[in-house]
Parts: sequence; C-alpha cells; structure tokens
Amino acid sequence: MTDALHIDKTALAPAMELLPSRMDSDRARVALLAICGQESDFHHRWQVIDRARPWVRGPARGLWQFERGGGVLGVLTHRASRDLVREVCVERCVEPSSAAVHEALETDDVLAACFARLLLWTDPQPLPPVGAVSTTFALYLRTWRPGAYDRGTLKQRAGLRLKWDVYYAQAVEAVTGRADFSGVTTSMDSTARQA
Repeated sequence: MTDALHIDKTALAPAMELLPSRMDSDRARVALLAICGQESDFHHRWQVIDRARPWVRGPARGLWQFERGGGVLGVLTHRASRDLVREVCVERCVEPSSAAVHEALETDDVLAACFARLLLWTDPQPLPPVGAVSTTFALYLRTWRPGAYDRGTLKQRAGLRLKWDVYYAQAVEAVTGRADFSGVTTSMDSTARQA
C-alpha cells in the first residue's frame, strides 16, 4: 500500500465520516493527499527544520503541518468552519482551543485531516478538478501559505513545484486507482463548494 493510499484509508476516510457528506469528493481527497505529501512526506507529524537533525521541531504539527496561530486558529474561528470544527473536536475529545488542538494534531491523524479539509472549505473558490495539477498547487499556496515557498529563491520554488508534481500523481493514483490522470474528467462540479 502506498503512503498516500494509507493516509486516505486511515486518516481521510474516518475524517470524512465526521464532516458533512458534501465535503467528500475525489477532488477534495486528491488535493488533501497532495498537500499532505508536500507538507509532511506522508509521515512527519511535526515540522522538520533540518533533515540532518530531525529531532529539532518547528512550529507546525500534524500530517498537514498546522501552526497554532495560523491554520489551527483560522479553522477554529472562520465563519465557514468554526461550528463544524467544534463538533469535530467534541468527537475527537479535544478542547476546541488553539493550544489543545495544536498539541493533539501530532498524534491524531483524523483530527489533522478534518482540520485540513476545513481549511480548504474556508477558501471561497471551488476545488480544482482531478488532473488540474497547477490549479491545485495554486490552491495549496493560497490556503497553506508555505513559508518555504514564499521565502524561497526561484530555484527553491522550482524544486518545491517539482516535488508537488510527484505528490499530486501519488494522490491521484491513491484516490482514482490510476497512475496516469491525463484522461480523468476535469469538468467543474458545481455542487461541491471547496477550496
């Protein structure tokens, strides 16, 4: 089983059970898995600052790498997500506060997946169709605002973009069972509001 498929089965599937059914779609799962790969390589549950010293932790936690005062606080307070996330916190036995959630994200992959999906939900634009690699990358940049990209040199940004392509392909394969997504339908789904 691939890392992306494992995360889909063990984190995303149970998370989608806690959220309204309209939030679950192939396009949501592909975006979320690609972001998970980009942010944590599908396994880091705290931010790795220096690969030579992996025990040194940065401020982000969980498979989707949320910071306490950034994504965690944003999802807890945004009008589109705050009521839903409180229900999720009750289900996961976590106090709906930045501190408690931030701490729990390191060990609760389902909670992390819920927060990731709800962060996408706060974006007013529809989720890109499966196969729209560049548009989904733009969504990731807009919603996660990764510092490595924002502060990176052109060469570093190009490297991060190439890394995205690899994770996106893994995400598509995990969700659709197809390694080649060139023939996947790319029509926009007007019934799915997702960012």
